[in-house]
Amino acid sequence: MQNEIKACLGPVVRVGKEIAYLPSVTSTNDLMKTMAEAGAAEGTVLVAGEQTQGKGRLGRSFTSAAGKGIYLSALLRPSLPPEALLPLTGFTAEAMGRALKRAVGAKTQIKWVNDLLLNGKKLCGILTESAFSTEGRLSYVVVGIGVNVNYDREDFPEELRDMAGSLRTELGQTFPLAPIAAVMVEELDRLYGALLAGDTEGYLTGYRKNCLTLDRDVLLVKNGLSTPAHALDVDEALGLLVRYPNGEEALIRSGEASVRGLAGYVS
Repeated sequence: MQNEIKACLGPVVRVGKEIAYLPSVTSTNDLMKTMAEAGAAEGTVLVAGEQTQGKGRLGRSFTSAAGKGIYLSALLRPSLPPEALLPLTGFTAEAMGRALKRAVGAKTQIKWVNDLLLNGKKLCGILTESAFSTEGRLSYVVVGIGVNVNYDREDFPEELRDMAGSLRTELGQTFPLAPIAAVMVEELDRLYGALLAGDTEGYLTGYRKNCLTLDRDVLLVKNGLSTPAHALDVDEALGLLVRYPNGEEALIRSGEASVRGLAGYVS
């Protein structure tokens, strides 16, 4: 797999200069953090055949069956203030949407903040984790990405089968993993370069275009309570601007509340 990805990989500047592959790990993010602490170079990408303890946002698990998907983490060491990285997770969703369109022609959408959907089914999960020095300086960021490629409906836990999908379930064919993984790395490298250069306007425009949460009535779920609102827009850091029924507006940041459709995961 490692050599196959390298063979498919086009020119990259930072992300993907080093690629490691392991057939099985607990979590690519956890292992990449260990590698980062040991001095791994910026741009190192770790790809796994499976994850036995794959992680999602808010402590959720991420199904990561062997040979069914692409599970990778990339190590970034940006010399940027933490606030400049606020949109990284959401922009990664936009970048992965571009990658899957290039690789297989999939026309994806984004559910705020960073769930990538195909035909209304969750196709890709993204988890970014940061580490700081004792002086409070950013040490590194790990970007973890999992894409459901060749899953069948029965491969997902029963409680997720109405929400989760794969390239195979939605496009009706089986795909080789290495070429898709290579394009994902290429697009992540492009995004990182744009982020370092402060040139992310194209990603913001693309995100707004592809975010199906915008201009919809949603439920903001926090501490078990659901509050209705209307999603208006995202700001430059991808905070979600909402309007409550009383006309009051507020900006919601990732982690402050989960956004759900009025009748389920999307709608």
